[in-house]
Amino acid sequence: MTRDQHPNLRDLAMDTPAFAGKAEYEAALADLQARLLRIQLDHFVRRRRAVIVVEGWDASGKGGAIRRMTGQLDPRGVRVWPIAAPGEEEKGHPFLWRFWRRLPAPGCIAVFDRSWYGRVLVERVEGVAPDADWRRAYGEINDFERQLHDDGVRVVKLFLHITADEQAKRFRARLEDPAKRWKITKDDLRARARWDDYIAAAEEMFARTSTDQAPWRLIAANSKWHARTTVIRTVADALSHGLEIKPPPVDPEVRRAAVAMGLIP
Repeated sequence: MTRDQHPNLRDLAMDTPAFAGKAEYEAALADLQARLLRIQLDHFVRRRRAVIVVEGWDASGKGGAIRRMTGQLDPRGVRVWPIAAPGEEEKGHPFLWRFWRRLPAPGCIAVFDRSWYGRVLVERVEGVAPDADWRRAYGEINDFERQLHDDGVRVVKLFLHITADEQAKRFRARLEDPAKRWKITKDDLRARARWDDYIAAAEEMFARTSTDQAPWRLIAANSKWHARTTVIRTVADALSHGLEIKPPPVDPEVRRAAVAMGLIP
């Protein structure tokens, strides 16, 4: 993928199709969750690995989308990693070290709720990382994802985008709801005050790190129902692309043993 072909937020259609009602949304969600479960089981049986990166703005619905995406999966084969600021030990290593340690085992899927892209987003905008570090990180990230791809790992990168007006609406709702006030912090408000800087950083991130082996997929998230179903559909399409997803045959030795025990003819 060339620089001119990278996805950008300006081209993302935010007027997404609406569901007729909750029943239609829940039926679509259930169908997609069942499809993703079949794909997960195929990954487990055939020892395939996948990494799913979920990025997006504060209050864009990342957590809700991840819950729906993983809600019907076998928990033994999927791990969600919520990524916060690095700890002291992690700061003493190259910035990708903590992500290498969280990669999936054969047959498993790892979901990153935020990721190594913090280096070129929040660490860049907030001045946490020196200029030389975040500028160098684009190449380091591309090399990292290329190694994963070359080793057979499918890398699916999603970015949930909401408008500034929608974010303001969701922030107000959180502040007014005692059960959700914990979700909003001073850091969220500080980031909102630098909205344009974050948009610019995200656009450069897409341009520099959307590659053939690990392209960015932008999700219009003003509608939570649309975002959740689109996330699952996008992940399912990416993980099944070029593969024949079907139940494995019965192991010949298992069949012979079952026949001998009279379990099957």
